[in-house]
Amino acid sequence: MAETRDIINTGLRGVTVASTKISNVDGEAGKLIYRGYRITDLAQNASFEEIAYLLLYEKLPREQELEDFARRLSKERALPEGILEALKTRPGDSRPMDILQAVPPLLANHDPDAETLTEEKALDIGIKLIAKFPTAVAAWESLRSGREPVDPDPELGHAANFLYMLTGTRPDEEVARFMDICLVLHADHTFNASTFAAREVCSTRAHMYSAVAAAVGSLSGELHGGANARVMKTLLEIGSPEAVKGYVTDLLDKGGKIMGLGHAVYRTLDPRAKILDPISRRLGERINDSRWYELTKKLEEEGRETFKKRKGKDIYPNVDFFSASVYYYMGIPIDLFTPVFAISRVSGWAAHVIEEQYAEAAPKPVLYRPSAEYVGEYCGPEECAFVPMDQRK
Repeated sequence: MAETRDIINTGLRGVTVASTKISNVDGEAGKLIYRGYRITDLAQNASFEEIAYLLLYEKLPREQELEDFARRLSKERALPEGILEALKTRPGDSRPMDILQAVPPLLANHDPDAETLTEEKALDIGIKLIAKFPTAVAAWESLRSGREPVDPDPELGHAANFLYMLTGTRPDEEVARFMDICLVLHADHTFNASTFAAREVCSTRAHMYSAVAAAVGSLSGELHGGANARVMKTLLEIGSPEAVKGYVTDLLDKGGKIMGLGHAVYRTLDPRAKILDPISRRLGERINDSRWYELTKKLEEEGRETFKKRKGKDIYPNVDFFSASVYYYMGIPIDLFTPVFAISRVSGWAAHVIEEQYAEAAPKPVLYRPSAEYVGEYCGPEECAFVPMDQRK
């Protein structure tokens, strides 16, 4: 075995790799900003369509601009028939995120100008991906359930249309608005793992379809987009508020972590969690079943208290902690929680690809090429001499 030195594995934390005008996270103050606007103001006052426009075009739209943009999204919702046929060939137990990751390359196959690397074309692709991701997720849910996909409804907004395609029933105004807020909250979050993946891929001058496919792959991991699904599975496993204390104690005794509590950046309450908390409560009240909200709050209380006693520091809920029960109350299958995340975040990915490739400060992307420290001294300080097959031990 080779001698080993101290292994470096920083995850690039604390390393600034690029400038961005798209969003900013102030982890100490618990603030998230999209192009200068606080997420709390945007979630209260703006639709997802406005947020997507803001991320892509660097400003909030005027009334006519929003109408035109929403009309463009509606026009682009349908998937090419060839892609629907391709989805029908996939095994019914395929992971939804794997299916979704396959969609951008398939869309590239239907776009003869995919490799036209201009800002105008990048905007065009971005709008198509934002429009088609909800259709793809809803179509897969129908196909794996033995049903024909529901066609998009041009009369519905982005969030309401997704829920309609997913369930076949038009959501009421309140639920549609809650879904809209969820999409607003997940649209961007600076240089998280999936956004970094998208920017790294497009730095090679790959087209946006490739960059977004890489981002979907990154988001699929349980430490990133998959966290809210794990939160819901935790709630189902615990089952009742009375079982929370024993669960938390046993989990921490084994060195585990409570999914949804703590964040890589925030050192206080995630502002998105603060917005989702009352939405979860209200959704429970609507159906006279608040157990998942109450269980979430009990897990927060017990988890924070126990963590404080053991570690001597505070820990706070992140966006995944409450989005789990919100999506579950909406009837969204647990393995679609992460695809719903992607339905929103694709708007941020598109904005970052455009910024990476076409920002005025860097009109030509800089190929991402980090360095590594080689620690494989297999033959001591000297290089190894090649050993023929018949002489190897």
